[in-house]
Amino acid sequence: MPLPSWVPIRDDLRPYEPYGAPQLADVIMLNVNENPYAPSAAIADDIAAAVREAVLGLNRYPDREATALREALADYLGHGLSAERVWAANGSNEVMLQILQAFGGPGRTAVSFAPTYSMYPEYARDTHTRWITAPREQDFTVDPDRAVAFVEAERPDVVLLTSPNNPTGTALPLSTVEAVLAVAPGVVVVDEAYAEFRREGTPTALELLAAHPRLIVSRTMSKAFALAGGRLGYAAADAAIIDALRIVRLPYHLSAVTQATALAALRHRDELLAQVEALRAARDELSAWLSGRGHEVAESDANFVLFGRFADRHAVWQGLVDRGVLIRETGPEGWLRVSVGTPEEMNAFYTALSEVDPR
Repeated sequence: MPLPSWVPIRDDLRPYEPYGAPQLADVIMLNVNENPYAPSAAIADDIAAAVREAVLGLNRYPDREATALREALADYLGHGLSAERVWAANGSNEVMLQILQAFGGPGRTAVSFAPTYSMYPEYARDTHTRWITAPREQDFTVDPDRAVAFVEAERPDVVLLTSPNNPTGTALPLSTVEAVLAVAPGVVVVDEAYAEFRREGTPTALELLAAHPRLIVSRTMSKAFALAGGRLGYAAADAAIIDALRIVRLPYHLSAVTQATALAALRHRDELLAQVEALRAARDELSAWLSGRGHEVAESDANFVLFGRFADRHAVWQGLVDRGVLIRETGPEGWLRVSVGTPEEMNAFYTALSEVDPR
């Protein structure tokens, strides 16, 4: 509902509503790209023990630098990274907001390539950063020559590249990232929230960090680590870039409980990531099934698939909800996005879509 007129909110915020995907009870949730496999009881016990230890010290502020966690994240990422080149925050959303706080702002510009993550313009709005996008190609790739021309024309302070992209699942070749880095006057952010799900041979922008001091690579533990409720995102960059983010962070922004939870999860990373291969295979099966029914399907390196096209996508979305399956009505008009679930959840989706949209 719109805010009452007496609420003295900023004029530029008045038309907006809070961000949020639908949250419905008693449906199969395939709409927010979560990992459908919860941590095991053994992992839960270890996390609980770590949190209990942290709780015994909650009368004190947490380590404001999250040093141990940053060391563990650097070890996980590899590529010669150390703690001073890694940053952590409450989800990659907070990391992105801090990037716009540090490198965007009034009189500054952030750019990306649409369609892409719907929160980017909100980070720009909240930091008074000018926001502009260039279109992706028909297959949702980014043409490097057009990207270079766009960046050269706009001279942005922040370039947001998403690989794999949300909502399309499209990964970027490193040559495209390097082409943008060569002409961008400010920072270039490669958002790799879904990096662990990329297909064999698809590279990570972490490989470029050593040669490009203005590159930032963002990741999250929400997806592959099955830790969406833990709210832990992180970024890797040059130590000086990380220091810039430390300037805008709130004091003690990352709670002792969050740090303990993430550290315990990282100790069990092999087990938590064990389902990634199964989810990749399920994604490829999903893409093939949708293509076999005559749908257009975007190539995906993530744990979701964008498919279409529908004359009335909302009617299809509603028909699925009526049958107990919730997917996401997002992306270009006429397209829908479905997250990869368990085999039982995927079978329910296949049955429901076959009923709603018989072909």
